[in-house]
Amino acid sequence: MGILQNCIICGNKLKLRYRRVLDPLSRESFAIHACTVCGLGHTLPQPEDLSRYYGHVYHGRRHGFTAQYCTHRRIGFLKRSAPGDSGRRLLDIGCGDGSFLLAAQDAGWDVMGTELNPALAHAAGLDVRESLEHVPDDATLDCITMWHSLEHMRDIRSTLARVSGLLKKGGRLIIAVPNAGGLQARLSGSFWLHLDVPRHLYHFDAGSLSYCIAAAGLTPFRWWHHELEYDLMGWSQSALNALFDIPNVFLDYLMGKSEKVGFGLIMANIVIGSILSTLFLPAIPACTLLHSGGTLVVAAKKSGQATSPLAF
Repeated sequence: MGILQNCIICGNKLKLRYRRVLDPLSRESFAIHACTVCGLGHTLPQPEDLSRYYGHVYHGRRHGFTAQYCTHRRIGFLKRSAPGDSGRRLLDIGCGDGSFLLAAQDAGWDVMGTELNPALAHAAGLDVRESLEHVPDDATLDCITMWHSLEHMRDIRSTLARVSGLLKKGGRLIIAVPNAGGLQARLSGSFWLHLDVPRHLYHFDAGSLSYCIAAAGLTPFRWWHHELEYDLMGWSQSALNALFDIPNVFLDYLMGKSEKVGFGLIMANIVIGSILSTLFLPAIPACTLLHSGGTLVVAAKKSGQATSPLAF
């Protein structure tokens, strides 16, 4: 397992944020340290082999009954960030089953994706490669999307540099990540659902995400501060994680996962989780208005040379 002493982006010192965060799958614990300058959170230690922390149980109905709404909303982000004629080229990094790519294709985009396990996307007839390295250098893309995938990347700097190189001049990048600087994250602490160690290797607030994007020669020009299902589940499941020893039972039930937990514990989580979801629903628009939601979505434009801003 690798131990980082300095920030992977700006090279400055790291400071302990959370000493012990539990992985709900392996039940191992990890620490999170944050950069003292750019604020980027780092999961430590970082396992050399991450494959065993995913496995077949990690993936389920990622959005459950909200799948169609999630895809529709993301197409809305795309239209507002990259308006124009049809026929342009789009790459979705970490495209999952390809739902977003199919919707973008219906909207007139020429689409391509990357996914470690591309079988489902291939079955849908999509052009999906196993990694960013398999995307041709001359792809000359108009837009690249990263829906909750950047936090999984081991080398953020090289990933975003590769993304910038694939974009045309004036091309757009859209990134969604959990907001480690939001009110939900701060109140939930080490129980926050979206820490998801060690699969989430890095943890972004608006400042650190801006820093990373600017360092790749991209300029953020529009921000959104929530994704409904991520934010709502972040409130309710994080509270349940503080109440119960076994984490993510409510989420696993909604995603159709078969966890070996007792029926009574499942029912308790369903009942309490449903009540909490109702109670926390007003917190989503309130935090959005305060720019302190559970999710960050940013649209950036390829601007030219990379920079290394120390203020944002």
